[in-house]
Amino acid sequence: MKLTLLCLLLTPWLLWGTEKSNILIMVADDLGYADLDCQGVQDVKTPHIDSIARNGIRFTSGYVSAPVCSPSRAGLLTGRYQTRFGHELNPPGADRSPFGLPVTEKTAAHHFKEAGYITGHVGKWHLGNPHTTAFHPNARGFAESVWFPGQKKLPSLTFYRNGQQGKCEDRYVDEAIAREAAAFAVNHRNEPWFLYVAFLTPHQPVDTPPGAETPFAGIADKERRKFAAALTLLDGSVGTILKALRETGQEERTMIVFFSDNGAPPKNGSRNTPLRGGKDTTWEGGLRIPFVMQWKNVLPAGRVVDAPVITLDLLPTAFAAANIRVSGNARFDGVNLLPFLTGKAQEPPHAALFWRYGEQMAVRAGDWKLTRALDATVMKTGLFHLCEDPGEKHDLSAGQPEKLKALQKLWDDWSAANVPPLWTRESVEDEVKPATWKLKKR
Repeated sequence: MKLTLLCLLLTPWLLWGTEKSNILIMVADDLGYADLDCQGVQDVKTPHIDSIARNGIRFTSGYVSAPVCSPSRAGLLTGRYQTRFGHELNPPGADRSPFGLPVTEKTAAHHFKEAGYITGHVGKWHLGNPHTTAFHPNARGFAESVWFPGQKKLPSLTFYRNGQQGKCEDRYVDEAIAREAAAFAVNHRNEPWFLYVAFLTPHQPVDTPPGAETPFAGIADKERRKFAAALTLLDGSVGTILKALRETGQEERTMIVFFSDNGAPPKNGSRNTPLRGGKDTTWEGGLRIPFVMQWKNVLPAGRVVDAPVITLDLLPTAFAAANIRVSGNARFDGVNLLPFLTGKAQEPPHAALFWRYGEQMAVRAGDWKLTRALDATVMKTGLFHLCEDPGEKHDLSAGQPEKLKALQKLWDDWSAANVPPLWTRESVEDEVKPATWKLKKR
């Protein structure tokens, strides 16, 4: 009896230290902070995504490293602030761009492939033109890639499997993405794998199949009604992947993460409540995102963590989960979260987090945040205490000059180690406009 109990208690720690666990990262596109049931949404149910939080951890101060898609994903897949290597802004021209994630940067897929993992990508890319050899997912470490171009949501859908064009008639693009992701997990159930699933929802246009909006007829706002239908489809797609893991006995040896690539934009029907601002800004609404993680028998179930974490942490955490030792010259800005999440370490993972996005900037140290962000057409700077004021409504700069000065110095020192942007125009959605940043101390 005592021996059995001891084995049960030790199993998670033995698993963490010796097994090559699977890694599943799922990313929504432009999902708002408040848009999950577990985050407080009232008019839509998200049972499958919520199950990840229920079986694991929900981060209430989870951040991305940029408030728009491409640089956020560049940070995720490298574990480094994308400003370290110039991927500061969305490349102009989206998937047609001659620019992309610098080929000098090693991705998560490279590291996992070298460690003997099968590596897969399904869904959106937006890290350089996949029609070119240099920026193709297969060239960035992914052994298998199924890329769905653009933002087309309804059939007929075009995809590219390892560069070869195909068509499918799935009723919704995220369901096609989920089908491909589930197949990847099933096909490789007897070997360790790393899978990056990049959904297209709820990025505009928020198109849904016939009848998808019917259950939400009571929502008067047309944009919100369409969003509710799209979010339900996204949640079902996550459920398809989770079901495949359960049915093939892989769930308990898979670290599962779900989050959004940035905060919600103004007009896709999603919500960042109670945060200020949204996509394309360094207010909390552009940077703080819904973020949940599950690893059964290792991470505690149902825990809510308010300590600031960032998606840059996922790569070092995944290495630890997979028991991978990377080369000594590899450098990451993220940290391994497992000691903190399992209770082996008590100190919060980060003393400070940083952002630079053109003229916009932010630094968070503890509960204090210094922000310079776009408010409509005006750039505003403020000092905020996020614990008491997550909506960044009350600028405390006048009463806290020393705190303001200290945070500015932290950011200046961090920014000095970055490089200028590699391109001088940014694409917001598909609109290319001149960039207006100035790389100078403020």
